[in-house]
Amino acid sequence: MCLSIPSKVVKISDDETMCTVDTMGVQRDANLMMMEDNDVKVGDYVLLHIGFVMNKIDEVEAAASIEVYREILEAMDEQDRRAAITDDDNCPNREI
Repeated sequence: MCLSIPSKVVKISDDETMCTVDTMGVQRDANLMMMEDNDVKVGDYVLLHIGFVMNKIDEVEAAASIEVYREILEAMDEQDRRAAITDDDNCPNREI
């Protein structure tokens, strides 16, 4: 099962098809094509699945989710921790 960690949008491409998100300190690009035009802004929190932004999430809800993830990650070693943050790009349950 793949879990989506709330990620903060830190940059949006000029053509608004891609963005850069920060997921607990790890930055990566994400595709915005599943979202309505102009729906996502820098500073918004979003949920990703296999590299696509699927929806926005409220900042308060994002903060609460991130805190739970931090507690889980504290129990992991560094390699497992990094994999838990980045593995949603490689979800084995892809149906797209």
